[in-house]
Amino acid sequence: MSARPVFFNSAMVRAPERLVLRGGGWAAIDIPVRYGVFDHPRVGRCLIDTGYTRRVTAGRRSLPLWLYAAVLRPRLQPEALSGDAKVAAVLLTHLHADHVAALHDYPNATLYADGAGLDYFLGAGATARIRHGVFRELLPHDLRTRAQRFEACPAQEAPLGLGAARDVFGDGEVLAVPLPGHMRGHTGFVWPKLDPPLLYAADAQWLARAVMEDRPPGPPARWIMDDTRADADTRRRIAAFAHAGGEVAYCHDPEQCP
Repeated sequence: MSARPVFFNSAMVRAPERLVLRGGGWAAIDIPVRYGVFDHPRVGRCLIDTGYTRRVTAGRRSLPLWLYAAVLRPRLQPEALSGDAKVAAVLLTHLHADHVAALHDYPNATLYADGAGLDYFLGAGATARIRHGVFRELLPHDLRTRAQRFEACPAQEAPLGLGAARDVFGDGEVLAVPLPGHMRGHTGFVWPKLDPPLLYAADAQWLARAVMEDRPPGPPARWIMDDTRADADTRRRIAAFAHAGGEVAYCHDPEQCP
């Protein structure tokens, strides 16, 4: 059985609560940027995303990536990734910079991602990618051919009403569940054999309260969302999963344990 994933904090970003929670306060809160680690009995050490690294915050960068870092001002934490030869696989929730910044440090790892999302952003022009927070310089040049696509994995139903999923390793240990709304190809992961089942909902919302209290952020966060209708359905599914007894973890919620 796969070990329960452990989540580490790569960086902190400071922003007003109102930016990530409808009706929140104007006081700034520290928002973590997490990545996950777990060991699969056959595959070995696996990452869930990679968080921020110095590739975003320092050194030679394109002007758009420099401006991105200047606006968000992520503060790297000691747990930020710096490469580990033991990593055999990286499961990607989506392609935003705070989720893929260390991919170049794992040239031998198998990458898993939503194929439609890959095709969309790798085929888009620079302006469209940058507008969505995707920077080509952070993505391996062979990502399209190297990545294993979730849609090629065996189909399986996720627990507690989450719906259709894909069995990432073909053994029922880890399921990839589409969680659309935040970004094209946004995917969560479920460990159905844990008690209770665990869903890593990544960026479905920044705060659990936004889901459980139905308080998604308004503008400007809403303006950059990929699909607001899909986002509402994703929130409903996650809330139902939690009410049915499932455990939910997020990438950015400061109230959750790292």
